[in-house]
Amino acid sequence: MKRPPPRPPQKPAALRWSGCSDTGRVRKNNEDAFLGLRFDAQEVHRLGKSGEADTAKHDFTFAVCDGMGGAQAGEFASNIAVEKITLLLPRAFQQSARGLNAGIDDVLTELFTQIHRALVFVGGSYEETQGMQTTMSLCWFTPGRMYFGHVGDSRIYHLPRRKKEIRQLTHDDTHVGWLLRNGQINEREARMHPRRNVLQKALGGGNQFVDPQVGTVGYERGDIFLLGTDGLIDGLYDHQLVELLRAGDNVAQQMVEAAVVNSGRDNTTAVVVQAV
Repeated sequence: MKRPPPRPPQKPAALRWSGCSDTGRVRKNNEDAFLGLRFDAQEVHRLGKSGEADTAKHDFTFAVCDGMGGAQAGEFASNIAVEKITLLLPRAFQQSARGLNAGIDDVLTELFTQIHRALVFVGGSYEETQGMQTTMSLCWFTPGRMYFGHVGDSRIYHLPRRKKEIRQLTHDDTHVGWLLRNGQINEREARMHPRRNVLQKALGGGNQFVDPQVGTVGYERGDIFLLGTDGLIDGLYDHQLVELLRAGDNVAQQMVEAAVVNSGRDNTTAVVVQAV
C-alpha cells in the first residue's frame, strides 16, 4: 500500500487580537492593565488595541494585570508590570536564542521573578506604594504554540476551533479556586463564595518568593485565546464566554461591556487572540 504524498508545509497562522479595559461601575480608578507586543531578537513594538499580523517572522506576547494596593498603588503595580514585560522579554528572547537559557519556561519564570523583585523594591521605597502587588497572566505566541505564565486570579482560556467547551489553562491562586478545581464547589458557588477574591499568591506585596504557573499548548487556525481579569469573570459564566468569543468583531469590547452590565463591581479587562 502506497503512503499518501506528504502534506506541503503550512504557512504559520496569523494572529488577530483585540483588547479592552473598563473601570466598572463601582471603582473610581482602573487598576487593570493590558499589553500586546510584537518582537524578535532585534526590536520590540507595542501593539494597538486591535489588529492582525503574521507569526512567521515575529513572536507575540499579550498580558493582563490586576493591581492591588491603597490609593493608586494598585494602578502603579499593574503598569510597572507591563512596562517591565516590554523591557525584559526581548532581552530574555535574545538570551534564549543564544542558548543562555534552557527554554521558554525558564525565560518566563525569570521574567516573573524580575517583575516581582521590582515591585517589592518600589513598594518598599515609598509610603504611597507600600505593599502594592499585581496579578499577571501572559501568553507568548510562536508559530503553532502558545507558552504562558501566570500568577494570581486573572485567567487564560483556550477555545479550540473544533470544540464547544472552553478550557481554563491557568489556576486561580486562591483557596476558592482550589475548591473549584477539586470538585468541592461548582462555578456558581465559587462566584458567591465570600473569600473568592482572597489571593494566596501575587507579584510584589509581602510575598517573599514567586512561583508562577508556566505551560504550553499547541494551536491551529480558528483557535481562540482569552486573557481576562477577575472583573470579567465575575460578570460572565463560561457558556457566556463561549457565545461572545464566537460572536465576531470587536470581541474584547463586547465581552467587557457585557460583564460590566452583569456585574461591574470591579475593573474589567479582556484580551482576545485568535489564530486566523
